[in-house]
Amino acid sequence: MSRLVECVPNFSEGNSQEVIEAISQAVVRTPGCVLLDVDTGPSTNRTVYTFVGRPEDVIDGALNAARTAFRLIDMRRHKGEHPRMGALDVCPFIPVRGVSMEECVLCAQAFGQRLAKELGVPVYLYGEAAQTASRRTLPAIRAGEYEALPEKLKQAEWAPDFGPSAFVPSWGATATGARKFLIAFNINLLSTKEQAHRIALNLREQGRGTNQPGRLKKVQGIGWYLEEKNLAQVSTNLLDFEVTALHTVYEETCKEAKELSLPVVGSQLVGLVPLQAILDAATFYCEKENLFVLEEEQRIRLVVNRLGLDSLSPFNPKERIIEYLVPNNGPEQSLVDKPLCAFVREVGARSAAPGGGSVAAASAAMGASLACMAGLMTYGRRQFEHLDATMRRLIPPFHSAAAQLTALVDRDARAFAACLEAMKLPRSTPEERDRRSAAVQEGLRQAVAVPLALAETVASLWPPLQKLALCVNLACRSDLQVAAKALETGMFGAYFNVLINLRDISDDKFKDQTLQRISGLLQEAKTQVALVLDRLEERQE
Repeated sequence: MSRLVECVPNFSEGNSQEVIEAISQAVVRTPGCVLLDVDTGPSTNRTVYTFVGRPEDVIDGALNAARTAFRLIDMRRHKGEHPRMGALDVCPFIPVRGVSMEECVLCAQAFGQRLAKELGVPVYLYGEAAQTASRRTLPAIRAGEYEALPEKLKQAEWAPDFGPSAFVPSWGATATGARKFLIAFNINLLSTKEQAHRIALNLREQGRGTNQPGRLKKVQGIGWYLEEKNLAQVSTNLLDFEVTALHTVYEETCKEAKELSLPVVGSQLVGLVPLQAILDAATFYCEKENLFVLEEEQRIRLVVNRLGLDSLSPFNPKERIIEYLVPNNGPEQSLVDKPLCAFVREVGARSAAPGGGSVAAASAAMGASLACMAGLMTYGRRQFEHLDATMRRLIPPFHSAAAQLTALVDRDARAFAACLEAMKLPRSTPEERDRRSAAVQEGLRQAVAVPLALAETVASLWPPLQKLALCVNLACRSDLQVAAKALETGMFGAYFNVLINLRDISDDKFKDQTLQRISGLLQEAKTQVALVLDRLEERQE
């Protein structure tokens, strides 16, 4: 699996296309860097770039972009709505795949040190890279903005982490750090800048100060006015969307606006957004409005509509959702993304993976999908209208399980590959043998964990499958029969794969507990499948 870091430098230029493009090209021309998004703001006079690559590559990409900005941006002429303190105002590093937060801290430190040394500019560390608690948040470092830097840099407590304690008029100062994925989310209002800012103060965690905190944790916010769009915005940064979600910020803004009799006219995402943040919003609106929407594409469309994400410009999920831009498995195509013929040929090739584990996961995924299909062939039809509420409950578990089981096709192959790599480790010295033994044992545990997860997922489907067998459209009887046997096949495959990998695990207690669990799941599967088939056979046309 490739190691991937995201870098999101914010440059203080949002109007000059020549400068914006020159910085883009500096990133594009850096080997190993992939530029995903360029988001410009004329009123804010700011451009947010998003690119990914290996840790060492994104550091080089950020430095190349900074060198270009050093030549082309002069902060003495900068005006804009967004708070800023430098030409390269902030440059965070974010873990995406196969990289820890600690490694992103190292990226920020390396970048900051090299930037300060090469360009002779002051650099501050913030976020997870901050050296002191007072510099953890960006607003604290940026307080007073560019204009306050001449005096601020004279104060000992504001000596930069790298570079001189001297004011560089053309540049200002730069903050760099490591953080979780930040979502820049702006809600549009037909109001004044002051009214938008009042709402922002009520919502943001900082509030109006220590004695007047806001309502939303891990949210920063200000109000501003976009002259080019002739509207105001409550501009927010969601520092952790798992703490405060997109829809929460939007709904709370709507409540505040309603109290002031102000119309909310959609919203805007700046840069990229994680898929899960959108899907969480979809779940919220489906539950709130009692909607039945299963497909990912349709759930995204629902969120775009409810949040008004296309109010200022088209929202193209394939260009704005980071998972759609960055493949899960790097340059090598995943098994499940291959055409069926290619997957079948690869299973039949003279190689150990993909093998029985991947095939078992694929079989179970097909079984869950068939059950989902049988439910959908019952739902929404006039003759089965009385079953609509029942189908709304029964279909989602199969739809969700199909996605989970599909992911296990590749996970099983990767787990097997990791075991093989561990077995290839050197064992010439006692220390090497100990390291190899530990790696092999961990690899075997992972190779057990994948088929065990398959078995647990399949086991969760027996209750809804039993209920579906009692009321499903009988035109789908054979489909549900095949679904039951496909799920059982997946369970058998999981059982055999757990057994073969347990054999060489040294922890006897773990082996006994796991064997007992997987044996129980297999026995239950046999009983449940027989019951499903009997119920289907007993039903009359």
